[in-house]
Amino acid sequence: MSDKTEGKRGLVLVHTGEGRGKSTSAYGVILRMLGRKKRVALIQFLKHESGSWDEIRAFKGLGLEPIKTGDGFTWTSKNIDETEARALHGWQKAGAIITSDEYELVVLDEFTYLMDFGWLDATEVINWLRANKPGRLNLLITGRNAPAQLIEYADTVTEMRNIKHAYDSGILARAGIEF
Repeated sequence: MSDKTEGKRGLVLVHTGEGRGKSTSAYGVILRMLGRKKRVALIQFLKHESGSWDEIRAFKGLGLEPIKTGDGFTWTSKNIDETEARALHGWQKAGAIITSDEYELVVLDEFTYLMDFGWLDATEVINWLRANKPGRLNLLITGRNAPAQLIEYADTVTEMRNIKHAYDSGILARAGIEF
């Protein structure tokens, strides 16, 4: 069976919002692409570079080595300037991956934070993407507070909204469910 999407323009997708599931949803897209034997890159901008969560171990088992450039949660950062520098270095790595034209999907996990925190200018990012993203590349960006310019630029935007969460009732996060 041939892939009827071959040769078509790649999409820009954004998963944003205050609810949980932005990264998890992106991981589902990654699994579908890997299942179709497509080349995928995952850059995680804020997750700690030494983190080895269940999804990371699963991806490694499938041959995907995520690139983690962060030093943990920004709200626990001991040196926010270092956190910013690491994230911006991640954007440089992402730029090289995007322009390599070697991938069918690149996921920029937690990338909206770089724009929301003022570390990157959203208009400059979008102008760079317009000028440099290969036409067939699918790009998926996750994170809260996606800037209006990114929402306008994207082909598909999904907003995660928290209606009810067990944690709000005092139930701790569960391995395999939330992490």
